[in-house]
Formats: sequence, C-alpha cells, structure tokens
Amino acid sequence: MTAPDLMKFAGRWNLTRRIDDRLSGGTGTLTGVAEFTSQGDRLLYSETGQLRIGDAPPMEATRRYIWQTAVDRIEVLFDDGRPFHFFTANGQGAGTDHLCGADLYRVSYDFTAWPEWTAEWTVAGPRKDYIMASRYVLLNT
Repeated sequence: MTAPDLMKFAGRWNLTRRIDDRLSGGTGTLTGVAEFTSQGDRLLYSETGQLRIGDAPPMEATRRYIWQTAVDRIEVLFDDGRPFHFFTANGQGAGTDHLCGADLYRVSYDFTAWPEWTAEWTVAGPRKDYIMASRYVLLNT
C-alpha cells in the first residue's frame, strides 16, 4: 500500500456548496474559500464563506479540520483532534460514515476531474435530513 499524496491539497480552493434540507424543503448555499495549510506532515483545513439559507440574511460561516495521512487513506479529524472520517483520495467513492448522536453522516468524494473535486454528505436522523454538496476548484496561488 502506498500513502496518498496529502500535500496535493495544499493551497486555496474556491468553494461552492448547496444544502437541500428535506425536512423543511428549504435550500441553502455557501460561497467561499477553503484553504489547506501545511503543519508538518498534516494539513489544516479552514473554510470561510457567506452562508445563505432561504430568504434569511447571509451570515459568515467557518469550519476547521485536520487532514493527515494514515497508510493508504486520508484521515479527517475535528480541529480538537477527535476522529471524524477517512477516505481514499483517488477516483470516486465513499468515505467512512460518522455517527453523531442519532444522526448518521455519509460522504462520497469524486476526484475524477482533478484539480476540481466534490464531496457530498447525506445526513439523516431524527432531527436532520439533508444533502450537502460541495465543489472545490483550485485557485491560482
């Protein structure tokens, strides 16, 4: 097994996201930037953008994760170091599921149009039922 090239993600990415909430029937969008910065053999993932949900005023949204290599996959950790999920960074396919309380998070990645890629989360549970599709396009740096 060979380790994935984690550092190919380093840099700034244009980020667009669509959220389809099946509970409320509403939609949301996010437009922003995702940045991967090197911290030793890890990457720190930081996204910022304008989140719009329905007719509500836009709000600033942020997220942070840690990405690291583990044998033949990339592991994603919450910014406090707790495990989130892992995936293989080639072709297309599912990452591992993440259970948060009674809510199940399922992700599918597609790297077939590199350096453009997508991540689609399907979230279902007693209080959540949505699909969140994100598209990343490498920015010239």
